[in-house]
Amino acid sequence: MSERAAPFFCPYCGEEDLRPSEAGHGAWECHGCRRAFQLKFLGLLSPTNGGTSHEQHRD
Repeated sequence: MSERAAPFFCPYCGEEDLRPSEAGHGAWECHGCRRAFQLKFLGLLSPTNGGTSHEQHRD
């Protein structure tokens, strides 16, 4: 298994001063806006089950 992926910026303020939180796996702290948040990978979407595909046409 590879290293965990780190977010590049805070989803709330856009600041890049992020640090892993001791709150658990996927938890991060933004030292710009003082918010804590958690990221979780849910899985991959298939083109036939809600995902996007280049083959889909818009009317």
